[in-house]
Amino acid sequence: MQLQFIIFGLCSLLFGKNPVSWTTTSEKLGTNEYKLVFTATIEDGWNIYSQYLKGDDGPVKTSFTYENESNIELIGNNEETGDIRKIKDEMFGMELIKIKHKGVFTQIIKIKDINKPVTGAIEFMCCNEVQCLPPKSIPFSINLSTAK
Repeated sequence: MQLQFIIFGLCSLLFGKNPVSWTTTSEKLGTNEYKLVFTATIEDGWNIYSQYLKGDDGPVKTSFTYENESNIELIGNNEETGDIRKIKDEMFGMELIKIKHKGVFTQIIKIKDINKPVTGAIEFMCCNEVQCLPPKSIPFSINLSTAK
């Protein structure tokens, strides 16, 4: 009984941990054109992975999905900047693009109806040198009527 409690407690600590926090902002670029900015703040020792990893054999890529696609048009690719490192990862045994400390993802969109928020989800996986946490999906909602 005591062993079960200890295992449950360790799992709660492990899977309850959230070493990545996300913020979203937007910037008006022109008539019906906006820049969406998704910023990941990552605790020291942890990383997330680029959305542009080659193949699906390694960790879960960071990805962005949009729920109201009929209201928006994506212009170009989602760009990523920040503390980006292309390295040979020992845990996965392959070359990967990791993002440490801070990652900024920007997507230009055209919107049809500014009164409808841009909604969707960010999916990502975070790891340190010895473990990976299960992939997470974080919903977002961006109200463009307040964009500057």
